[in-house]
Amino acid sequence: MEIVLFVHPNFLGSQSMPRYANMVSEGMNQRGHHIQIWTPKARFYRLPLKGAIKKWLGYVDQYIVFPLEVVFKLKHCSANTLFVFADQALGPWVPLVQNRPHVVHCHDFLALNSALGKIPENPTSFTGKIYQNFIRKGFSKGKNFISISKKTQQDLHLLHQGNIETSVVCYNGLNRPFEVLDTHLSRTVFGSEVKLNLTNGYLLHVGGNQFYKNRKGVIEIYTAWRSNATVNLPLLLIGSAPSNELAAVYKNAAFRKDIHFITGLSDAFINEAYSGASCLLFPSLDEGFGWPIAEAMACGCPVITTDAPPMTEVTGEADFFLIPKRPFDELLVPDWALDASQQISKIVQLSDEQQKVCLDAGFDNIKRFDTKRSLDTVEKIYLSILAVK
Repeated sequence: MEIVLFVHPNFLGSQSMPRYANMVSEGMNQRGHHIQIWTPKARFYRLPLKGAIKKWLGYVDQYIVFPLEVVFKLKHCSANTLFVFADQALGPWVPLVQNRPHVVHCHDFLALNSALGKIPENPTSFTGKIYQNFIRKGFSKGKNFISISKKTQQDLHLLHQGNIETSVVCYNGLNRPFEVLDTHLSRTVFGSEVKLNLTNGYLLHVGGNQFYKNRKGVIEIYTAWRSNATVNLPLLLIGSAPSNELAAVYKNAAFRKDIHFITGLSDAFINEAYSGASCLLFPSLDEGFGWPIAEAMACGCPVITTDAPPMTEVTGEADFFLIPKRPFDELLVPDWALDASQQISKIVQLSDEQQKVCLDAGFDNIKRFDTKRSLDTVEKIYLSILAVK
């Protein structure tokens, strides 16, 4: 099979999308298929300019120069080539191959739903709304789609403005190996790396500053729990340095001396971080999939997360510790945080037998997120699309 994989330009600095594209590319290569990667080069973007104009120069590279290159390259592609888009946000390029065999991978529609006013926590600027509509019109020219969750698939069907011929859900596979490590040893190793005493355990959050990650809510839940807890466990937030908004929340937090932001952590220590944690606190407002939930379960770490899809899709039958979504009304947040904090107390008080039941359910659940199984499914879908071209 000849595959052309469209991916985001590397000058955008994204991490999750290149990781996903690499997984697909390497997986198809291992199965004997020939892959070409097509992506814009930084031409105008590399000019020594800053600020908003820099972003617009990036748009010139992506939506003016690159499409011209694609039109030229298409003349040298066989009729049996499958064109794959690693993300629906690459929608503006879909019309270039809409009459050829193609498939679009869909991850989440948070930005588009925000632009449509469906997510009040994330208001969108006027130009942002125009940009998201540009993306929507583009992917609506596509006919074949693979979504990483049922929630993403539902959003796709609501937002797509054309005809969909193929729509399949294919859950992500864990893109690196995770295993259960000795809890006490992990706390020692990880604690040494981050220069903290983690002997008695800790609460963990993994994620960036995106609004939907709800790091503010993480601190609110932790504060509510510590206000009533009989044990004092620190909170570690692994990911980006705090935004200005989050830094202000941290500054006013009653237990800020026990709240630690861990940035630049090597992937070599993330397994220890999960394995040593008392629980993963992951109260996301929304996700495309929710990688940390599956990663934590694979490491034997209990998970507290939001009782809404796709988080509940990832927890599956192992949904022991679910909490409501953080309310938009700030007056309701204290009660929400207090109620959510009860789940931490439940985990801390689990007996050895209850812990085993919880962790076994998690291990059974994450078998659904096997990378080989995911790539096998993707390959079958690719082949089926080519077969009916």
